[in-house]
Amino acid sequence: MKWLKKGKKAELEPSLQQQRTEKLAQMGAELAKLRQQQGLSLLDVVILTKIPERLLQAIEAGNLKELPEPVYIQALVRQFADALGLNAEEFVKDFPIEFEQLCLKPIFKDFPVRPLRPIHLYFLYIGVIFSSVSGLSQFLNQNSLPANNIQTQPSLQTQEIVQPQENMQQPPVAVSLSSVDTQQQRQSSPESEEVQVGLTLQEKSWIRVVADGKIAYEGELPEGTQRTWKAQEELKVKAGNAGGVLVSVNHQEAKQMGESGQVEEMRIAAKPRS
Repeated sequence: MKWLKKGKKAELEPSLQQQRTEKLAQMGAELAKLRQQQGLSLLDVVILTKIPERLLQAIEAGNLKELPEPVYIQALVRQFADALGLNAEEFVKDFPIEFEQLCLKPIFKDFPVRPLRPIHLYFLYIGVIFSSVSGLSQFLNQNSLPANNIQTQPSLQTQEIVQPQENMQQPPVAVSLSSVDTQQQRQSSPESEEVQVGLTLQEKSWIRVVADGKIAYEGELPEGTQRTWKAQEELKVKAGNAGGVLVSVNHQEAKQMGESGQVEEMRIAAKPRS
């Protein structure tokens, strides 16, 4: 550990910073390679880890400047590695997060320090009380103005609403737009049979199910899980480990969704009624 010249602020050489940069670049390259091998996009990893995409990009690129403190970087990398199936604790254990303490010499070494007397503390106490009372009075005065404005506003709004109704000869007719839109949709679109998908997990896998354009489930399901989803028009199923997922459509024979370790997505649309 080396120091700068006497009289200037003591600083450590950036050896610890260099170690962090090199280790982050190594870990980021391994995570990016493994993510691409699994067929996952950064958006998929965002869904799995809840980490913002810009931070994931900074980790893969080894960009230390775009990331928070080292202890938080280690936690983010651990979560990233765990989502890809790695031993997260073993993966991040070599990332340096210890803090160096700077031993700075006192600037005012020979400056005489006078002890405080009781009279000094008395004046300091009076000054603190005066400042607190002044700030509290200003705060209360500011809050009283919006309260007065709120009390006067309802009368103005009532006059604006009541005056036009006095000149109206017939009462307004309430029309439910939602009921009209629903009737138009029923007339324009043909009725269709309900579609159903059942999943049986032979191995642990990440699953996302979208029913009629809305996410019905998203998360990791353990081995042995059996789940069923229904939709009126369309179902989309995406699996992170397609080889461990059996799919049954509309009570038909269950089939394997894909190869083990691969990401697959299937779309099932409802059949129109005859």
